[in-house]
Amino acid sequence: MKVLRLHAPGDLRLHDEPDPEPGPGEVVLRVTGVGLCGSDRHWVAEGAIGDAGLARPLVLGHEFAATIESGPRGGERVAVDPAIPCGVCPTCARGLEHLCPQVEFAGHSLDGALRERMAWPDRLAHTLPDSISDAEAPLLEPLGVALHALDLGHAGPGTRAAVVGCGPVGLLIVEALLAAGAAQVVASDPLPRRLEAALARGAVAEGSGVDVAFEVAGEDGAVAAAIELVRPGGRLVLVGIPDGDRTTIPAAAARRRGLTILVSRRMKATDLPRAIELVSSGRVELGGLVTERRPLVEAHDAFDSLLERRGLKVVVEP
Repeated sequence: MKVLRLHAPGDLRLHDEPDPEPGPGEVVLRVTGVGLCGSDRHWVAEGAIGDAGLARPLVLGHEFAATIESGPRGGERVAVDPAIPCGVCPTCARGLEHLCPQVEFAGHSLDGALRERMAWPDRLAHTLPDSISDAEAPLLEPLGVALHALDLGHAGPGTRAAVVGCGPVGLLIVEALLAAGAAQVVASDPLPRRLEAALARGAVAEGSGVDVAFEVAGEDGAVAAAIELVRPGGRLVLVGIPDGDRTTIPAAAARRRGLTILVSRRMKATDLPRAIELVSSGRVELGGLVTERRPLVEAHDAFDSLLERRGLKVVVEP
């Protein structure tokens, strides 16, 4: 089977490797779509993300959908949770499996989905309804990330919110906020096409004094801009991942407002089923977010689009 591995920053190579053999509790998945995201961008550009560095040739890809090829669920279309927590540590026991210190994660500590087939735990493969297409299904994982960020920010009916950084996750936060009954969503992004996409989804370009702001760019300027939008006593949720593993916060502005600052990491196990329900019910629309689809053999072109931020969501279809 074809497998794409990252050997060093900018060094992506296509390999022929044996088909996977499932272990206990695992199924073989035929990967149908992989969304490329900001974390993949960090891996390719820097050979690292946060404090994790590239230790071996790694298969990227954690936003993915597939068809089950083995076992009693053979032929079933699924969206896949990329995180495998240990389930037994004190953090998992507190219901914080997404923060498990021993978590294994596709495209990070484990090989991810940029390959034709992979073995993965059956319990992490969630059934897809026919109403969600293979092209849209990889967006369910970032929608789960958006839902987790909303939970941290206590965003619900009547909330006035801001989203600073309108890439795919930021746009999904906009949609999730409006689906949750937010009274207003202020959107900001320096790229006109991203801001236009946010406005087309119901956001507005101007506003202030919001209850909660979501910073989704991973840049200090975006953090400062988000703080300026929040009312005294409000909340700031940091979702973006910065280059170089450093975020700088203008302390005086945050202190004067008495802000609560929260840091969002990935999603909880319950968020992917929530995302599937939101899309299948029509409350969140994924159409239009996928602006480029490429086969695995054209993955270099797909990553060029990602690195240059040429569109919204790039999907590779192995």
